[in-house]
Amino acid sequence: MRTNRVLTVCGLLTAALGLASPVVAQGRASDRASEAKALSCVFSTMVSGSWNSDGAVAETMPAKLSIAFADVDADEGTARVIGEFGPSDVVVRLSLGTLHVLQAFGDGPLYATTVFPWENRPGVLRAAHMRHVLTADSRPGVTSRPEQYYGECEVTK
Repeated sequence: MRTNRVLTVCGLLTAALGLASPVVAQGRASDRASEAKALSCVFSTMVSGSWNSDGAVAETMPAKLSIAFADVDADEGTARVIGEFGPSDVVVRLSLGTLHVLQAFGDGPLYATTVFPWENRPGVLRAAHMRHVLTADSRPGVTSRPEQYYGECEVTK
């Protein structure tokens, strides 16, 4: 019985150490995201969602979207986005090294960018950007359907 207990404790310790190692390995990236004061983000792939008579559909395609964030203050929960609509104030939330930037427009759309505490390559963090928009008409170059972008953000300051 004592042998079983020792084996169980050893197994639990091994599992705990195995789960902890990615966190330790990503410590620098986690610090980089949480301490960011400015970010330069580029998204190269997107998925656009829509609906037809059969239900929801999605289309994956290349993208060229760049967004910059300045004056990021995770403690205060504030930042400025520098994007295609000019600068505006946004809300920032930090959760376990993951940085979320939220922008809610007065006319309905919600944009959010998440910077993950995982390096895609040295100094560059994985990121996703989403746009929740739905309009009656669709025009090229104008967001009119829900979109999810995938790319990366570099801490620039």
